[in-house]
Amino acid sequence: MRVGGKRVYGYMLGVVIAMMMSAGAHAEQQQSADPLHALERVKVLDLKTAARIALGGNPSVAAAEARVRQASQVVKQAQALYWPQLDATLGGSRVDMSEREFAPQAALNSMLSGLDSSAQGIANPETYYQLGLKATWLIFDGLAREFRLATARYGEQAGVAGLDDVQRLLLSAVTSAYLQAQLAQENVAIAKADEAFNRRQLVETRLRYDVGTGSLSDVLNFEVRVNAAVSARIQEERGYRAGLVSLAALMGVRGGRLPAHVNLAELSATTDQELSTPQPTLLIETALTRRPDLQRVDRVVQQAEAGVKAAQADYYPTIALSADYTGNRPEDPGFQGDDFGNSIGIGLSWNIFAGGLTRARTAEARARLYETQRTRQDAHINVAAEIQRIANEIDTAQRVLTLQETNTKLVKQQRDLVEKEYKAGVGSLARLNQAQRDLNVARSQLAQARVALRVSWYNLLTATGEILNTFK
Repeated sequence: MRVGGKRVYGYMLGVVIAMMMSAGAHAEQQQSADPLHALERVKVLDLKTAARIALGGNPSVAAAEARVRQASQVVKQAQALYWPQLDATLGGSRVDMSEREFAPQAALNSMLSGLDSSAQGIANPETYYQLGLKATWLIFDGLAREFRLATARYGEQAGVAGLDDVQRLLLSAVTSAYLQAQLAQENVAIAKADEAFNRRQLVETRLRYDVGTGSLSDVLNFEVRVNAAVSARIQEERGYRAGLVSLAALMGVRGGRLPAHVNLAELSATTDQELSTPQPTLLIETALTRRPDLQRVDRVVQQAEAGVKAAQADYYPTIALSADYTGNRPEDPGFQGDDFGNSIGIGLSWNIFAGGLTRARTAEARARLYETQRTRQDAHINVAAEIQRIANEIDTAQRVLTLQETNTKLVKQQRDLVEKEYKAGVGSLARLNQAQRDLNVARSQLAQARVALRVSWYNLLTATGEILNTFK
């Protein structure tokens, strides 16, 4: 007994340790999936990191994953129909016959007792017990099981495609929110540069005014310009914070706010790939094979095709095999071997007429199939049109960006020349103010053009489905 006790104790200890390790692993997994935990060591948040955190933390992705798990269980339910069904029964009943019913039974029992001294009389009332085991196995049902299983599997595949589509749309939203926040951050930097420029001019103008070579109106001008730059910076910072809130919500951050130590990467220069020319024909072919929403539509069509076959299965007979092993015993449930009997059989059922029910169900399934086929055709047309539209947007954005890059260089050069002329006393203050305003506008338009082009490229990746491979 001591050895057995040690074994039991050791087994229980092992189970407890395993449960603790499993709970620890589960807690660690939940912690690693927490966006705030993932952001603890992040100081500069780039787009790829933001996208990956969003895929792990956004609740819509978790909901889509749950739908996939539901679909997989539907497949298992369809597979269960291929196995025999085994049912156990246990029951008891108390029978109290009327005197009219009991008298013939008592007379018969009395006669049997005279012939056989071992025969026992019957009691009234009397209790009966029953114990049984029954097995049924569906052998043929017109291939309905096969098509229902196919429908379930297509549903599971549609769920997987739906999960991918949720991720595709989420990544599109994250890229857009991130780039808009970057644009706001760039506008903050432009406002700060404007503020620094006017403060520098204010300091120099005050020095000239103090020594009698400058005017008070110039000093007041730059004070006003500094205040305007500070006001613009405050407004841009508000827009930047709003952009961070939108990004945090998409990333699944509780509280809807990124940690204070997290900043976004600066808006990078345009790459050669972003200036390349998209090929709509090739991109449409890619989208038709890789976009998850189109894959989901394909699975829905396949489900509808299997639904037609499943409805037609009602035209065929159903064949089932059954067997049971049942025992009956009066007065007490102490069953013995001679209380049991068994049976085995095979049965065929074939519906001959049901008022056109099978025909109507088949017609309904065919109409559903036609609907899904037309829906798929419409989706293909819309995807092709979407890619053509985005390709045109990219072409326009590229030309605007090229123009803004050239224009910003010219405006910067002009501002610097006007500044030198003003300091030399040959340029007017009004011209310097205008040159600085033009530079601020040019820098802002350049940032907008750069972000617009980048957003269009990510929209194109979303339209083709390639955005999933970009961030996974």
